[in-house]
Amino acid sequence: MLKVLVGAKRVIDAYAKVRLLPDNSGVDLSTVKMAMNPFCEIAVEEAVRLKEAGKASEVTVLTIGPKQASDVLRAALAMGADKAIHVHVEERIDRDILPLSIAQLFRALITRDNYNLVLLGKQSIDSDSNQVGQLLAGLLNWPQATFLNKLEIGQIIRATREIDGGLQTIEFPPPAVLTCDLRLNTPRFTAIPAIMKAKKKPLETLTPDKLGVDLTPGYQTLSVEPPDKRKAGIKVESVDQLLDKLRNEAKVI
Repeated sequence: MLKVLVGAKRVIDAYAKVRLLPDNSGVDLSTVKMAMNPFCEIAVEEAVRLKEAGKASEVTVLTIGPKQASDVLRAALAMGADKAIHVHVEERIDRDILPLSIAQLFRALITRDNYNLVLLGKQSIDSDSNQVGQLLAGLLNWPQATFLNKLEIGQIIRATREIDGGLQTIEFPPPAVLTCDLRLNTPRFTAIPAIMKAKKKPLETLTPDKLGVDLTPGYQTLSVEPPDKRKAGIKVESVDQLLDKLRNEAKVI
């Protein structure tokens, strides 16, 4: 039976308007709505479905972040996760902590609690690195399947993943690290009774020191710049004029 650890990161809501800090050191988090990373939400949903199908014995959700990040843990517990672990850090998780450090924190908990399946979002929508799952699999020397499109579990794991040329299906035994893509599932709506029940589920709080992980980054973010504003388009009066502009004025970036 699988014992599943799922990652759930707190990020700026996907529909919120992002603004930079006055000194251009990063994104302003003080006034924006925060939510669970959409890809992490898909990972939590898939883990809960595995338990409901009798494929997993326990689902634990892990987040790394400030005190407020416990909100995403409660959301995951309301979706059906059994337990939650909050690794409390003061550093900004979107800017000041390396993906390798995150993977090391996951490895420490996997070693401590003997999980044999890890489900993560393929990437977070803030740092957008798409590295934690791959780094974690390397640290553990476990097989991995990234960009998961479909998951079937019997005696072995049968994972269908999205690649540039279409879909690729691979098979391997657990333990394993899986990262989830958009088309894997649709996360469930959590009703009020489930949210209230989630408040009674266990939530453990730790620090990186207790797990023996040093979060000192190997680089420093010097500045963050917004993308260039898009120029207004123009209207053309005929197909011939459109073709002329496409041939002679349009630029391929």
